[in-house]
Amino acid sequence: MPPDPDLSGMRVVLARLRAERGWTFDELAERSGLARRTLIDLEHGRTSGSVTTWHALAHTFDVPIEHLLGALCDDHTLPGTPGS
Repeated sequence: MPPDPDLSGMRVVLARLRAERGWTFDELAERSGLARRTLIDLEHGRTSGSVTTWHALAHTFDVPIEHLLGALCDDHTLPGTPGS
């Protein structure tokens, strides 16, 4: 059985990227085309979002989607690595 994904890790990455750029939720919504409420819910852990949402955010922040989704595995050993 695989470990549970670290959804809080994705939330932290999103908050950090937004803070690094000094963007408000309104600015991120305008840049990404996503609803302000969706962004707030993502960052506050009320929703995990869809792949489409995270894809839009990756393009908005100009980072590979793995940068955002990789946080899902931050608290466990990745498959295929020694000790998994």
